[in-house]
Amino acid sequence: MLGTGSAAVKNCYNTCFAFSSDCSHFLVDAGGGNQILKILEQQNITITDLDHIFITHSHTDHILGAVWLVRMIGQAINYDGCSKQFNIYCHDEASVALKTICCATLPASVTKHFDSQIKINILNDGDIYKILNCSVEFFDINSDKTKQFGFIMTTSEGKKIVCCGDEPMSESIFEKAINCDWLMHEAFCLYSEKDIFKPYQKFHSTVKDACQIAEKLGVKNLLLYHTEDTHLESRKELYSAEGSQYYCGNLFIPHDGEQIEI
Repeated sequence: MLGTGSAAVKNCYNTCFAFSSDCSHFLVDAGGGNQILKILEQQNITITDLDHIFITHSHTDHILGAVWLVRMIGQAINYDGCSKQFNIYCHDEASVALKTICCATLPASVTKHFDSQIKINILNDGDIYKILNCSVEFFDINSDKTKQFGFIMTTSEGKKIVCCGDEPMSESIFEKAINCDWLMHEAFCLYSEKDIFKPYQKFHSTVKDACQIAEKLGVKNLLLYHTEDTHLESRKELYSAEGSQYYCGNLFIPHDGEQIEI
């Protein structure tokens, strides 16, 4: 977990994470700024080992860090002789946003690599790719806020990992997570503090809401992220205490930088 916070956090980084196998990495979102470069360095993930990058949607706290990654990848191609291909996966609206920002802020010597060594794979609902020796099916989460995709990753051992972005999982996609091994779900705040943080007005859920969904769907392991940042030191304890009232599986509330073995 490279970052676990929601959009406006100050004391942790925006939610983004990487699946890692040997020296290859599948990055999901990149946060909102160039701090992603320092975070990757702290986790011993080199830019040129980011073979796959998925951008869930075009909100600033998910896409702006990717601009810095494109810049650094372009420099590695131009100055370090890097010859490998980098794959970015996103839907059409996120692709337009990423290219627009990059072309407006980065030199042409970098953006010229789009569609060649920096390949943007425009996703449609149900598209499947082979990533880190896993089958990854991308799907539209049917957001009412902004177009957003999630994914189902099936490992070579048959484990099923479902990520539904940074919005509550809608009933229309419940079937994708039934009896899954891992569900990665946002939880903006404690239900007991909903009147303080107003998650529902922001199209987010609480710990209670996420846990009730996971329990209903028979999820084995639930990982919560995209939270407010006022409880970082006690977040694990507080969120676990509320969540365990509604969910009987294994509940994970990670810190930034925490590694979890799937």
